[in-house]
Amino acid sequence: MSADPAVELMTRLAGGPGAELLASLPPYDESDALTLMSRLRAQGHDAELVSAALTQARLRASGRARLGSGVDDLLLTQDGLEQATRPQVAARRAELMVRAGVRHVLDLGCGLGLDAMAFARAGLAVTAVERDAVVAAAARANLAPWPDARVVTGDALALPVGPDDGAFLDPARRTPGVADVHGRTRRVRGLDQLSPSFEQVRDVAARARATVAKLGPSFDPGDVPSGAGAEWVSLDGDLLECALWWGAGPRGRHAVVGRSAGGPDGSVTWHEVTDLGPTAPLPRVEDLGCHLAAVDDAVAAAGLTGSLASVVDGRETAPGTGYLTAREPVPHPALRWYAVREVLPLRAETVRSWLRQHRQPAGPVTLKKRGVRVDPDAFRRELRLPRRAHGSEEVVLVLTTVADSPRALVVDRLQV
Repeated sequence: MSADPAVELMTRLAGGPGAELLASLPPYDESDALTLMSRLRAQGHDAELVSAALTQARLRASGRARLGSGVDDLLLTQDGLEQATRPQVAARRAELMVRAGVRHVLDLGCGLGLDAMAFARAGLAVTAVERDAVVAAAARANLAPWPDARVVTGDALALPVGPDDGAFLDPARRTPGVADVHGRTRRVRGLDQLSPSFEQVRDVAARARATVAKLGPSFDPGDVPSGAGAEWVSLDGDLLECALWWGAGPRGRHAVVGRSAGGPDGSVTWHEVTDLGPTAPLPRVEDLGCHLAAVDDAVAAAGLTGSLASVVDGRETAPGTGYLTAREPVPHPALRWYAVREVLPLRAETVRSWLRQHRQPAGPVTLKKRGVRVDPDAFRRELRLPRRAHGSEEVVLVLTTVADSPRALVVDRLQV
């Protein structure tokens, strides 16, 4: 057993009395945690083990919406949970590795081992490497059901990468060191702050049969390196990640939009939006069509709003807005359609006057903002809306740029 007390605690939770204690806990309730802790200690349970088990119960409760019911079989850490891949996204990634002919995957910096679990479920042998001994202990417990998956504690880049291997890297996007009161360490933003570094990621890609690197969803489409494909992935409207692929996966830029059935444990239908080349945005405000569509965040992040506009015979309202316009709405899983009622200058007094004339009785007002420098909360205050909406008819205001002009669009939601 490790001399590190934190590693020892994690290992104790993975089996024996510690695992039994964890399995016996009721659903986590923050208001009852102290009482439960006192009761378990009074029953003779080790105080540190009780505290560690309750921490796991809290993490499992907070991770259920993201990881589904399988979270109850996992050992977690706060940072690991926040960076954990959704199971459906990890399963899709594993399928792409299998299609590339990979039989063995090196998970270089495996964290809690959740991506490694997806590779193992897909029938791949897995060698997972994690330098943090506590996290590695959790990963070892999480991967225990798969005999062809092993966890190594050490430097991920010290392991040899062969030409038949697949490689997965999820570079750390948090700095080691002092955590906040919630156990979170500081998040980094730039590629130059990743660990392993971006250069080291590309070095692995040059040696492996197929490589995928999971990056943050804010990755700039202009930074996609030569020879790599990139996909921005969303699930049920949540933009989750950008993944760079070498030797497998997509070519060029893609947006991958997932729609699930049955929540985090349900199946997912994936839809891809590809780069169809540059398309000209709307030249004039007067050319705005009768309908407006908000594109899925994955499409906007990938810079593919114009490509999707051409698919539905429309045009991007302005570069970078994430809105497109068309004469007729066309069903597409990456689009939310609205009918345009009014096009107003983006001035609070003008919008306020329109609302007074057309909103009788006063109903709720919803503000949506993209592609324009406006503080929506300040704009709402300038509208001087009544504290209570007496009517039921909603007014949706889209604050955005049309052509080269800031506008407030009054729109109605459509079911398409």
